[in-house]
Amino acid sequence: MNLTVEIDGKSGFCGGVIRAIGRAETFLQENPGTTLSSLGAIVHNEEELSRLSKKGLRTIETLNQVSSGPVLVRAHGEPPATYRLAKERGIEIIDCTCPVVLQLQKRIRDAYADVSPKGGKIIIFGRIGHAEVLGLVGQTDGHALVVETSEMLQKALSEGRLDPSAPVEIFSQTTGSPDTFAEICKMLENVVADKSLLKVHNTICSQVSSRHSQLAEFAASHDVIIFVSGKYSSNGSVLFQLCKGVNERSFRISSEEEIDPSWLRDGDRVGVCGATSTPKWLLEKIAGVLGGFKTVS
Repeated sequence: MNLTVEIDGKSGFCGGVIRAIGRAETFLQENPGTTLSSLGAIVHNEEELSRLSKKGLRTIETLNQVSSGPVLVRAHGEPPATYRLAKERGIEIIDCTCPVVLQLQKRIRDAYADVSPKGGKIIIFGRIGHAEVLGLVGQTDGHALVVETSEMLQKALSEGRLDPSAPVEIFSQTTGSPDTFAEICKMLENVVADKSLLKVHNTICSQVSSRHSQLAEFAASHDVIIFVSGKYSSNGSVLFQLCKGVNERSFRISSEEEIDPSWLRDGDRVGVCGATSTPKWLLEKIAGVLGGFKTVS
């Protein structure tokens, strides 16, 4: 089988993830034998987590699991309650919250302080239960309204959980879909009678938003797309659906074992791409496996 394989040059870790993993690796190298715990998976990619685990990084879900050593706060960030609890228990925090997320947390905190006394609402467009979203909601003492779709927004309106006659400010999870965010904001513009009461903050990370148009072009310019991401990557789910919408022959995998040769045809131009949580080394490994198919008759 003769294939032409190309890796998307824009795929791979975003800056926040690169920073967090770099700090974890540096700590483990400089402090051999010291336990380093990541509060939640440092990245939503099983292959990369396995690599880091072998270096000594362990993943915990709550601070109750800490017996010794510092705790790393990943790029997604954490709500204020996490820092308060760590301080109470004397747990050292290595804070790797992405600077973009830190700025977003502050903007939401300030906006909540402004609209709350006026009976207003903070809306966060993002995936319910996502680590970053939990950190953002925490800036409002848990009072923000989280919506994933325009249907969820409509339901909140019909149930009276959102008053369109009071101030409303909407923000987005940094890895949200620009198209869905725009759709939700348009709905808000239609239901809020006094436009001066509505403030829209496009807080999707520029590195993420620019990926959508670029990735759509990449997917359209290849016969088949092999999209690589962790099973639980929110960004991976969004970007894979984008590829699938442009190119029906798009397939999502998390490791080379999941490649099905029946997806491929002789002479195919194969594009390999991934999420902001997919390491470059894994994309290169997948491309190498696909290149090996050239010798298969």
